[in-house]
Amino acid sequence: MSTMQQPDVMVILTPVAAGEVRKFMEAEGVTAEQGGLRVSVMPGGCSGFKYGLVIEDKSADDDLTIELEGIKVFVDPFSAQYLSGTTIDYVTSMQGSGFTFKNPNSTGGCGCGSSFSA
Repeated sequence: MSTMQQPDVMVILTPVAAGEVRKFMEAEGVTAEQGGLRVSVMPGGCSGFKYGLVIEDKSADDDLTIELEGIKVFVDPFSAQYLSGTTIDYVTSMQGSGFTFKNPNSTGGCGCGSSFSA
């Protein structure tokens, strides 16, 4: 019998971002007990990888689940290697509003702010 050890992932969700996630969860009828926020990294984007945020009803079997600001955050093993130490915030400015990512693993990015290279 073999046991696969899951990597640790440390993601920070600011209180402002958590408030916005709660609004999205409520709009989609997902309770904090039932579901949460999926944070993922996918190949693509201007710089090689792009971030994904999705409200989900439940975690997948191989997900790492972290509770932040009272919200379950689901991270798949592939994404975990790129997300450790990332801060997710929600900002509002004259250019618009949206989620931002401060990722210490990023070695480059693009002007859109939603893709990076590692």
